[in-house]
Amino acid sequence: MRRGRWHTAGSALGRVLVVWAASTLTLLVLAALLPDFRLQSDDGDSITEIGLTAAWGAGAFGLLGALVWPVLVRALLLVPALVLGLLVFFLNGSLLWLALDLVPSGRSEVAPQTAVVVAAVMSAVASATSTALAVRDDEAYRRRLYRLADRRRRRGRGGVRGRRGGPPDGGPPPAPGLLVVQLDGVGHEALRDAVARRVMPTVGDWRERGHRLAPWQTDWSSQTGASQLGILHGSTFDVPAFRWYEKDTGEVMVCNRPTGAAELQRRAVARTADGGLLTLDGASRGNLFSGGADQLALVLSVSARRGRANRSRAGYFAYFSDPANAVRTAVSFGAEVVRELVQSVRARARGDRPRVPRGGLYPFIRAFATVVERDVVVAAVIGDLLAVRTCVYADLVGYDEVAHHSGPHGPDTDQVLTRLDRSLALLARVAAHAPRPYRIVLLSDHGQSPGETFLARYGLTLKDLVRAGCGLPVPRRAGRTRSGAEARAAVRAALHRPEEETAEEARPVRGSEPVVLASGNLGLISFPDVPGRAGRAWIDRAHPALLPTLANHPGIGFLLVDGVVLGPGGAEARLDVPGAAEELLAAFGPGAARAVRRTDRFPHVADIMVNSAYDPATGAVHAFEEQIGSHGGLGGEQGRAFLMWPAELSEPVPDPTDPAPVLVGAEAVHAVLRRWLREADGPQVPLEDPRHRAPTDATLPSTGGPGQDEPR
Repeated sequence: MRRGRWHTAGSALGRVLVVWAASTLTLLVLAALLPDFRLQSDDGDSITEIGLTAAWGAGAFGLLGALVWPVLVRALLLVPALVLGLLVFFLNGSLLWLALDLVPSGRSEVAPQTAVVVAAVMSAVASATSTALAVRDDEAYRRRLYRLADRRRRRGRGGVRGRRGGPPDGGPPPAPGLLVVQLDGVGHEALRDAVARRVMPTVGDWRERGHRLAPWQTDWSSQTGASQLGILHGSTFDVPAFRWYEKDTGEVMVCNRPTGAAELQRRAVARTADGGLLTLDGASRGNLFSGGADQLALVLSVSARRGRANRSRAGYFAYFSDPANAVRTAVSFGAEVVRELVQSVRARARGDRPRVPRGGLYPFIRAFATVVERDVVVAAVIGDLLAVRTCVYADLVGYDEVAHHSGPHGPDTDQVLTRLDRSLALLARVAAHAPRPYRIVLLSDHGQSPGETFLARYGLTLKDLVRAGCGLPVPRRAGRTRSGAEARAAVRAALHRPEEETAEEARPVRGSEPVVLASGNLGLISFPDVPGRAGRAWIDRAHPALLPTLANHPGIGFLLVDGVVLGPGGAEARLDVPGAAEELLAAFGPGAARAVRRTDRFPHVADIMVNSAYDPATGAVHAFEEQIGSHGGLGGEQGRAFLMWPAELSEPVPDPTDPAPVLVGAEAVHAVLRRWLREADGPQVPLEDPRHRAPTDATLPSTGGPGQDEPR
């Protein structure tokens, strides 16, 4: 036993010496290359003296980084996250300047701007060296994880004790935890294709070792706001789209705006009388909603809070407490910006179609989604695994952001999927060393359907078409409808800036002109001056050309108006007539009529719901936003998400004899995850009370105005 401790101590000391030596060598090289950085006196020193000066400076920098850096970052935790990331470099440079100032005899000198560069390079070299040593010594890596886990447990309020497979304090083995990773926007077909082509080798290996894969069908509103609300909080009720107009308040509700996300979460909790999937010892990372978790990082529904009550930004401290992380992420961020610029130029040079503008701030938004948010979320999840949380739910949004602008299939998204696969491999490796076993579940909230935008295909926006149908003036030059991707909102939240509003989203909205909003290939038209839901008779009387103009346009698949589905050529079907809607909407899939019928009963359904045309042969839709990979409505891959689970968990669909078992709706996925948590070791989330169960189609209220049936 004593020999083992001496061996451990010796190995640790050896690693420290190697890292110190690498840092010293780095200082010597930088001093030789940079004119504003020197390690010798004005009179000149011997090689030995210069080496000792470098060793002293490297040692002081490492010691200051270990002792002072965490205190500095915690003190600055309330500044905007992206500002904190930039401050890392200046603070790191200040520590180096201070470390060199401690060198005896004043032999070292560095300009302030050069200190930032030297500190960044030293942090990167030290991190790479220590990581390489840990990789070579798997036992050392395991011991480091256990030490971190023990430290986190001592800081916490209990939890599972003991190592994986070992009984806690002599008791029974720890119950398995559940790690749920959401690959935002990756549809069932996209995942199967990526696995088959070995774009995601880690996921492919899991499939070969027993993980099972099945599709699940989204609601009509096939977007993160509705799906993740249903998965985490068990209710998608009254979420008709990504954004919609509410007549009772005169406001536009937007899922990826912090205030909107907070309100949707409040409504779901009130409806289900339950805090969410993660209420008991859970963690929510990178999500729109908290799921009831106490441990939060990059959660939009709480990002508008200020002060100590906002715990969503704790993940930034966990990540930036190591300056090497900031350096590594900054380098990757810059590389991703360059990668996007190169890919955009290539797409333009090749004449790729369809194509949307990819300039402005988009390269930086993409880099934030695919690098910064990914790195911070993964780091937070690693901490959760070491702290033995019961259930962890994390969202990785990189693919969804890139697919909106590059399309859901192609080399751009393949690169993103490969990097996400590496993150999953890292999480799996940490989970293998965690103090409790973890069952890893992968899922998506929706897919993505390709296609040319409505504007690019027909030369006008949906708003222009609506104004023409209402006899209102139409601008000569068609404007663009801004994309509503989640990453843009995450960036603004990280900067402590509220989500910007377009003219259609300005609050409050009053007047006689229609409000036209877009949610992927789903459009919503509301008449603010009509109380409650406008009936078809009123619309035909006030705007006789509007419905025929919309229904017969080649870029529109169908309309929903006052319980009636309208199609091209005068086709129509009442939702209360059995089989009528199923026949009219057959091209959009077997669940289309069910999804439309359910949405028709929402209190805040728009006066006119518009779904774009869909080509079953190509899977293409026409987004009303600037997206060539879109989701939000019906048609193609966007409505077919996936669920992937280890074989030791029960089947999602209870009836194994069903030839095509498919979960329908995010609320059904929520119920499956709750069941899997209970299977581990008794109830680890509150048991579902039948009185609070989310309603089926049969129990939904009849069509009516806002606030008539459900608690607001």
